[in-house]
Amino acid sequence: MSDYEAIILERDGHVATIRLNRPEKHNAISSQMSQDLIDCLDALEADDDVRVIILTGAGKRAFCAGADMTQAVEMMASGEGRRDHAAVANIRVLRVKKPIIAAVNGFAYGGGALLAINCDIRICADNARFRFVGASYGLVVGGSQLPRIIGAPLAKELLFTARTIDANEALRIGLANHVVPLDDLEATVLDMACEIATNSPSAVRASKEVVDIATSVKDAARSELEHNIDLRQSDEHRERFRAATDRVTKRR
Repeated sequence: MSDYEAIILERDGHVATIRLNRPEKHNAISSQMSQDLIDCLDALEADDDVRVIILTGAGKRAFCAGADMTQAVEMMASGEGRRDHAAVANIRVLRVKKPIIAAVNGFAYGGGALLAINCDIRICADNARFRFVGASYGLVVGGSQLPRIIGAPLAKELLFTARTIDANEALRIGLANHVVPLDDLEATVLDMACEIATNSPSAVRASKEVVDIATSVKDAARSELEHNIDLRQSDEHRERFRAATDRVTKRR
């Protein structure tokens, strides 16, 4: 266990599990969670005894709802500007050198969907849902990563429409590696993590690096970042984001 405020760290042999722990907010990424996640990943990367990392959400309804919208709107209203804590956390996950598995328990929307695709492997519960909501908020979310997982045409469809897909569709298009019953998710993911952990840690890390080099496009990631810096300054983004926050608040 750990003393982090917004995540829980668990250890099982050579496997570390990070549990996003704001179930009352559907595990939305706040500034505190972002910092906790970054600090935790820094510590796990420095620990040679940790060979595999699992990322999941607390509870059974949500992996991660993305950015904490209420906190983001409050920051904009205060004149502080909107620092995207979800984006900062996602960049750190993307840079992890050890294998990291997403155990997607429930919905993964926006920055939460991005967290999942920034992991190496995605094992989903049968209640998993993905939605890349960026275009509806006036942003680009997942444009540099999604095409290398499911191909350009399907990536464009999900990014342009911002529609929700369920676990079965995620499996069909290659977004999910496996789909299992919710009650079997943690055991299934832990079994795979332990299987990975029995292999040479240096060879596994090297394999990850080679595959990432073979499939990633650095210019695309840079372009997504630059576009979002500009888009966040626009009145359209602010209006769309506030409207989306109001809708979410009313539903709750």
